[in-house]
Amino acid sequence: MKRTDIRNIAIIAHVDHGKTTLVDNMLRQSGLFRSEELDKLAGGQHGLIMDSNDLERERGITILAKNCAFKIGGVKVNLIDTPGHADFGGEVERVLKMADGCFLLVDSAEGPLPQTRFVLRKAFACGLKPIVVINKIDRPDGRPVEVLNSVFDLFVELGADDETADFPIIYASGRNGIASNDLATFKESAKDLSPLYEAILDKVPPPDVEMDAPLQMLILNIAHSEFVGRIGIGRIFGGKVKKGQKVKLVKRDGRVVDDTVIQILEFDRLGRVEVQECKAGDICCVVGLDEVDIGDTVCDVEHPIALPPVTIDEPTLDMVFRINDSPFAGNDGKPLTGRELRDRLFKELESNVAMRVRVNPAKNEEFIVSGRGLLHLSILLETMRREGSELSVGKPKVITREIDGVTQEPFEYLVVEVPGNMTGAVMGLVLERQAECVKMEGGQDSTHIEFIIPARGLIGLRTRMMTATSGMAILHHNFYEYRPVKPALGGRPNGVMISTETAKATGFAIENLQERGIMFVGPGDPVYEGQVVAEHCRDNDLPVNVTKEKKLTNMRASGSEKTVPIKPPRVFSLEAALEYIEDDELVEITPTAIRLRKIYLKENDRKRNERAAKGGM
Repeated sequence: MKRTDIRNIAIIAHVDHGKTTLVDNMLRQSGLFRSEELDKLAGGQHGLIMDSNDLERERGITILAKNCAFKIGGVKVNLIDTPGHADFGGEVERVLKMADGCFLLVDSAEGPLPQTRFVLRKAFACGLKPIVVINKIDRPDGRPVEVLNSVFDLFVELGADDETADFPIIYASGRNGIASNDLATFKESAKDLSPLYEAILDKVPPPDVEMDAPLQMLILNIAHSEFVGRIGIGRIFGGKVKKGQKVKLVKRDGRVVDDTVIQILEFDRLGRVEVQECKAGDICCVVGLDEVDIGDTVCDVEHPIALPPVTIDEPTLDMVFRINDSPFAGNDGKPLTGRELRDRLFKELESNVAMRVRVNPAKNEEFIVSGRGLLHLSILLETMRREGSELSVGKPKVITREIDGVTQEPFEYLVVEVPGNMTGAVMGLVLERQAECVKMEGGQDSTHIEFIIPARGLIGLRTRMMTATSGMAILHHNFYEYRPVKPALGGRPNGVMISTETAKATGFAIENLQERGIMFVGPGDPVYEGQVVAEHCRDNDLPVNVTKEKKLTNMRASGSEKTVPIKPPRVFSLEAALEYIEDDELVEITPTAIRLRKIYLKENDRKRNERAAKGGM
């Protein structure tokens, strides 16, 4: 039977195409909130309600999928906002299992980009028929007709059937909270977001459910509460679940656990409310299942039949996490022991299904963490440092596979938008990393270039490209496919300067050293032996004493009192630091500092290790 009293819909798009802003305005116009209440939830007049995480608000991106619910007349709408970054694609893959339809947002100027292709492919795999929303229609550089044609071409390319390719179209300005079905009369006809509400009722199919079937609920997300512990979030595909009901929990590995549902919560506006029961087609939360995990099925006691578990694309990047053993360990935060680091990483696996963790077989206190990309892993690191933890991490490395006896590596589809006069610099940087240019289009103000590039070629590329283009380049990339391994890429072109002493850096020492490279520390900054304090102007590493003080004598040579301005040091963001380091270096992460260091802090140890690596002890 069809449940006409409910609709489940997700919003998918490439990053920065306006999903969260549009959802916020849909909530504002739903009539269920006072505007003062929403402003308070948004953290200010221009904040986003759905981006409730501090990191999300600071970075202006969605990291975690969010559920909310509102009513259109007598119909309840479960609306799911999804991340746009490829690194958080695991979130998209899971939540699309909850939905019966989706809005596909596309920027009216940028058109379909790599992540648009990714999320659309996942929507088709789940059997969804997207409603296309051409967003940011008020952009002065908008080209909605061309973008619509590109979207249609993408549908056909991804194998959409005739019915799916004949998609509904809505033109919108999410920021202004207006939409229309007609582009020609947009300025006159677009008054509010009512076309979106109408499309939800008319174009999103109601859930097709079996109320009398045995209970089957697929867990697709996990929340935590300090009061009730783990909360399983998912969709009921058959039957009903009631408060106090005895159930069987079928694990992903086939194990069956007996348990009891203590509490049932359903989504209501931006929160959850307790209810006595939920039925097939509902998205809800169950409390009391201590062993519940993503991918498990909550089943009827008499019929423990598991649903197909959600499949997640494999990670493409490895990074070593280890304890912080620098001389400054414990100065800023709490250095994690090996056991504490292990517990924290395995706790992350409970909700981060796209991540993998394994113990380094060579060193028991090191852990190899695998993720979708550098941003995916750096968000975890940033979260841990905000929790007050200290740790060190190594250089990111791509994960290779053996396919038909051939070693293959991940390749990414890279799209670059750059001013026309800087095209040469971009081509030079990307092509030297074994990339292949597949498309180039010249626009009025910028050039659009598309490449297929080895994933390892992207490590460090963003920083170098921003430098070469004065910050004018816009990069987007997404996993493309596995291909045979390309020849080795060149490493960092410059060596580094390494501190030989543990003390505070002095202006006198920096003044003399800054001619040889770019400093990473300023006067008065504490440094330790083995810390990377500067980039050398040549390709070799150079031990230096950055703590050297000026001798205090009464003898002065002519011109000795002349002062040289000290240049401000280069300050690394977490992602930039991870991109910068080489195999023999680490990034030390504390709540207040990000430092670069050598794995072996003493020069003699570094030389001994280098000789051992060459086989010449």
